[in-house]
Amino acid sequence: MRVSISLDEQTFAEAEALARKLGLSRSELWRAALREYLERHRGEDVTAALNRVYGENAGTDEDLRRETARRVFKANEW
Repeated sequence: MRVSISLDEQTFAEAEALARKLGLSRSELWRAALREYLERHRGEDVTAALNRVYGENAGTDEDLRRETARRVFKANEW
């Protein structure tokens, strides 16, 4: 698939230099860069969800230990 993008001159020049240095075509460099970018951001949805769950309302480590102990005691008959 062909895609057209617009770049500023500085970015284009740096990309061209890197492609030459790595022995890649321009297309190979852009594909590799986009794959790396997508991979880096793949887990952001999971991270955002975890931050919502454990974020501001998570409390201290001591609060978490107490809650865990409370749940363990509640789940087990003594």
